[in-house]
Amino acid sequence: MEKSVSKSDATNNRMEFPKKSLGNFPIPAGQNYFNFVAVDTLGQRWGFKVSIRNVGRYKKPWMSGQWRRFAREKGLKKGDRVKLIMHVEGNAVRSYHITAERNLTMRIWIPVEEFAR
Repeated sequence: MEKSVSKSDATNNRMEFPKKSLGNFPIPAGQNYFNFVAVDTLGQRWGFKVSIRNVGRYKKPWMSGQWRRFAREKGLKKGDRVKLIMHVEGNAVRSYHITAERNLTMRIWIPVEEFAR
């Protein structure tokens, strides 16, 4: 999943993301959320929760949990890019990696951690 960070994503307790990415999160039948851990480029583990609404037509999912802390520590701003990559191991165990990038110049993206140096 790849998402351009909106102003509300950067400042709120959650980030909305495309519905088409929902298949990467095995939400159990009868539930509306899935908890998982993603590792960032520095090896730090972040606890996230993907949720969908129980009722209504609007099923756009969002990610919460430690999202706000992640956004704040990475200094995310509108226009930054977040990538969440799922890997499926041979034993069907899923692992997740998260990166945050900023557009340095036309189509050249670098990790946001590079801006903190």
